[in-house]
Amino acid sequence: MQAGEIIRRSAFNTLDFVNGGKLNQLKEVNKREIVEGITSDYEQRRLNAILAYASRHTAFYSGFDRDKELQDFPVMTKMDYNENRDTILSDEYLGKEDELFRLSTSGSTGAPFTVLCDDGKMNRINMNFMAVMELNGFRLGMKRGEFRVWIKGRNTISWKKSFKNNLVMIDISNMGDEALAGICEKIRKEKIQVLVAYSSALTALCGYIERNSVDISKWAVEMVFSMGEALPQATYDAVKRIFGFAPVRSYGNNENGFIAIQLYEEERYTADLYNFYIEILKLDSDEPAEPGELGRIVVTDYYNKAFPMIRYDTGDTGKYEKVRDSLGRFHGYFTEIYGRRGSILYNTKGEPLSIHVFMNVLLNLEGIVHQAKCIQWDEKRYELQINAERDRIDEKAVVDSYRRYLGEDAQIEVRYVDEIPVQASGKRMVCENRWKK
Repeated sequence: MQAGEIIRRSAFNTLDFVNGGKLNQLKEVNKREIVEGITSDYEQRRLNAILAYASRHTAFYSGFDRDKELQDFPVMTKMDYNENRDTILSDEYLGKEDELFRLSTSGSTGAPFTVLCDDGKMNRINMNFMAVMELNGFRLGMKRGEFRVWIKGRNTISWKKSFKNNLVMIDISNMGDEALAGICEKIRKEKIQVLVAYSSALTALCGYIERNSVDISKWAVEMVFSMGEALPQATYDAVKRIFGFAPVRSYGNNENGFIAIQLYEEERYTADLYNFYIEILKLDSDEPAEPGELGRIVVTDYYNKAFPMIRYDTGDTGKYEKVRDSLGRFHGYFTEIYGRRGSILYNTKGEPLSIHVFMNVLLNLEGIVHQAKCIQWDEKRYELQINAERDRIDEKAVVDSYRRYLGEDAQIEVRYVDEIPVQASGKRMVCENRWKK
């Protein structure tokens, strides 16, 4: 336990106590509800409250009778929010936009936008983060290194805020061996206790550590927290080999906070039904998906009053089940999170393929292919972008490794590139669907 951790935890608890202990109470209730589930009464009360509030205080929803069911409200995308920003903003906050918090997405899917939220929602986002972390062993005040593409003037954190939150910015705009060597040195020198990283960054870091037999005996890392795209099983296993403990898988976004978290090394993700109502809709319509069917993840945020997010199509896809326990409480579980609709590829039979397939293929090609990305252009036509030394790889073997999943009749065109760029979000796409299915 580091001195900085203890000081920050004590300072937080003291200040919160002076202010009535509201934040700590939020955090503890959030933790309890994630583990123990929610009641039907709570769910209905929260839904009724946000629907009624939106109908009463926003121009966009003013035509909706507050007694209407959730399914009567439209499903909203990022583009819908961009086009109706002014009419969705609550009339209670008109003219007070500068007092609100701004939650910006990177625009990695082509639709960047900023969500405004009031201080009540911001407190819930922060305590939601602490809750899901603490459920997996995090101690408030621990020094964490956050892996992102940090861009000065856009998303970097001030020295004051970085010091206050005990946060170290780790830039991943370059993930070559020289940059990874610098990252490893920073983790050691700064005595970072928690690594918070996108799956692609963790995969690159683990590969570098094992490939170069990096000595981590003097590192202070106690926790690895994976966010963003799905974490390949091979990377999950590598983290366990290297650090001696399993990484934590999570699912969430900048606009809402963490929506689901892995608990106790379970393969499934436990949903936060305390803050969100979750729907899974069919890929090609707004009808509910069948239980266990792959569908679009649509979220209603109970607590953002400044900018109500009702039936928000996150752009992600997954398989989800909602169950009632013996005490009558509801629990939600994602059994699979596929990621963005644009990153779901289909084999030649029209069956969806998990992003895990492409990550695992790439891991099996380590040492042969530096980077690769598979793009689907048509029902059976694919493009394979490869960053590798052409005279050192067996192109047929590489293509066959993809064909095994895409289908024997897949038409695969190979194109060599110098780099598969990291997106502004910090993610590197290993597959992309450009087929208008």
